[in-house]
Amino acid sequence: MKKLISLIGFSAAFLICAGGSIAQEFDTNEKQLADVYSGKYTGKTYSPYASRNFASRPLWGETHVHTALSMDAGGFGNRLGVREAYRFARGEEVTASSGQQVRLSRPLDWLVVADHSDGLGFITDILAASPLVTKYDQGKRWSEGFRAGGQSAVESTLDLITTFSQGKINPEMMANYSPGSEHYATIWDDVVDAAEEYNEPGRFTALIGFEWTSLVKGSNLHRNVIFRDGRDRVGQVVPYTTQAPVGSIDPLDLYKYLENYEATTGGSAQTLAHNGNLSNGIMFPVDAQYTGRKLDKFYVEQRAKWERNYEVTQIKGDGETHSFLSPGDEFADYGTWDVGNLDLSEAKTNDMLAGEYAREALKNGLALEAKLGTNPYKFGLQGATDTHTSLATTQENNFFGKHSGYEPNPERLTHPFMKNENGELFSWQQVASGLTGVWAKDNTREAIFDAMHRKEVYATTGSRMTVRFFGGWEYTEKDVQSREPAFVGYAKGVPMGGDLTNAPKDIAPSFMVLALRDPIGANLDRVQIIKGWLDADGKTHEKVYDVAWSGDRKPGKGKLPPVGNTVDVATASWTNTIGASELGTVWTDPDFDPKESAFYYARVLEIPTPPWYLYDVFRFDLEMPKGAPTSQQDRAYTSPIWYTP
Repeated sequence: MKKLISLIGFSAAFLICAGGSIAQEFDTNEKQLADVYSGKYTGKTYSPYASRNFASRPLWGETHVHTALSMDAGGFGNRLGVREAYRFARGEEVTASSGQQVRLSRPLDWLVVADHSDGLGFITDILAASPLVTKYDQGKRWSEGFRAGGQSAVESTLDLITTFSQGKINPEMMANYSPGSEHYATIWDDVVDAAEEYNEPGRFTALIGFEWTSLVKGSNLHRNVIFRDGRDRVGQVVPYTTQAPVGSIDPLDLYKYLENYEATTGGSAQTLAHNGNLSNGIMFPVDAQYTGRKLDKFYVEQRAKWERNYEVTQIKGDGETHSFLSPGDEFADYGTWDVGNLDLSEAKTNDMLAGEYAREALKNGLALEAKLGTNPYKFGLQGATDTHTSLATTQENNFFGKHSGYEPNPERLTHPFMKNENGELFSWQQVASGLTGVWAKDNTREAIFDAMHRKEVYATTGSRMTVRFFGGWEYTEKDVQSREPAFVGYAKGVPMGGDLTNAPKDIAPSFMVLALRDPIGANLDRVQIIKGWLDADGKTHEKVYDVAWSGDRKPGKGKLPPVGNTVDVATASWTNTIGASELGTVWTDPDFDPKESAFYYARVLEIPTPPWYLYDVFRFDLEMPKGAPTSQQDRAYTSPIWYTP
């Protein structure tokens, strides 16, 4: 035993002495090591992940879910509340209002429940035949219709929506369901409480928000409001509404509400518009608001301050661009709703389209900046559903429709979604869209809100493909070949939502884009970069560039051949035997003029896959709806990067 102890002591002494020598030999710090690394290595430490200060993956969610609290959602049969919406979003199985079990393929990381701020709780009292409702002629009529069920309930809901859209709802009746009433405050308190219950930093984020449902004679000016804060601040206010005397339909008054919220609570808020395609030209004005008020410095500054992003895609149509506005873009006609305004009370005309779509607004923003000093349409791009079922379903094979009347059943393809003397929208035209990928470092309210605020977000039409997009002056093809391109992306330039200025002499901007397919989705067809710019004469232009694509296709006459189509209509299926699992490149603008302001964003297209209604045809053994395409190409839109001379 003594011999063993002696040996242990000797070994320990030796190790201590040697360890001192070894420790001294390798006693270096990061500053010393920085001089050892190759100039080609952009990392700050040998471990590239140490001290990483950017997001490693996108966090998936959406900002536009309606529950049974919204008048129209409850009117169409939604009986799921705020808590069920959160449970579903975080991956739990729930029972839909139609009695069917439903679950997401994968949980979301975050969610905003954005019920209509006007009339919170109104539909509940209509269904219960509350005297607060039935003592008014409108309320009595609707209550009787809802309780009769069937087609009477549908007609009553449409009547309610039309009456509200046209600003003809009884103000005295609505006062019981508006800010200032105790009933309204109690409902809002419960909405906030539900968000607090389901908010789990690091696992699932429940951002508090609401929808401000501005309508101008049926034309859509809706915005969703998102708070960065929790109960301690949001609990001090109630939502802003559109009904007088408390509310207003003017976005400038919504901005005042947001300004007051931040000033009185010390919190932070932002808002984003949606469905310009249903505004009949008034969503993105260039001369004057719908009120006739001329656009001025105050308007453009306020809109740029509060509207950091735009909801570019959702169930009620895709809003990137329109084939009339972008005739040279072969992929412009996707999920197009161009029949009329929100309630089809006014038909659409081509002269309205320029004030409705995101790409045109991005271009017009450059012109307004040159004129007024601020770009009011310098927004990032987000996607959401606008579901009125409490269920954020965006996968084509798991689509539960716009409202509970369009949850899966053999009849949902047999009747129009909307129809009157001004036109018709078919039920199959609902778009199973969309989602937002947020490049936030942490799954918290603060980190997600801040990523939205700096526009480091992108929209998809339902897929969960990963997309990185950077702009700078020094990117090379070797940069994108790294398996960790984000390191050099941030080191050499700016991410989506960023700005480029001070162009070096005789150097055009370069853009690094990398896309990875959804792990359980379709392969990728191509990556495109869309450029918009303002010339010396004050005219705007746009151009679509194919910058990366699958296979050995070669452009002919400036056009890339289609990727192909593997959709099997008979079985509502497809194969990933075409396309690529990832695409990436560094692209330098060949038409760059350093004197012209411009924006650039990436659009990533998947290979063709079956649309949601093809799954209905297969599962319910139905006939294909007349005129409905048998395939579609899901896509992603990154937030732009702007260049300013």
